[in-house]
Amino acid sequence: MTFHRRAPRAVASALSPLSAEWVPETLLAEVQRAWPEAVGAAIALEARPVGERAGTVTVACSASVWAQELDLMGPDIVARLNERLRRGSISRLRCVSGA
Repeated sequence: MTFHRRAPRAVASALSPLSAEWVPETLLAEVQRAWPEAVGAAIALEARPVGERAGTVTVACSASVWAQELDLMGPDIVARLNERLRRGSISRLRCVSGA
């Protein structure tokens, strides 16, 4: 009997189908899921949504310059996020530095 060893697979590929089941069904979780696609990779590396209250999403930024830039881009980012949300919507971003 001959055994063929398969190449190892990344754990992420095995867990990916299950991850959707583990994500809580909250507006913040929806925003966090949509964030990288809505803002792009460069911004996603520097800022991340960390809270939501009454439609306002708090975004923790790596530096005050990023917080200021995202404040200026806020209306556009809110629109892009709302297009991607499956349920609920947000009204504004609150950007803070010191992530």
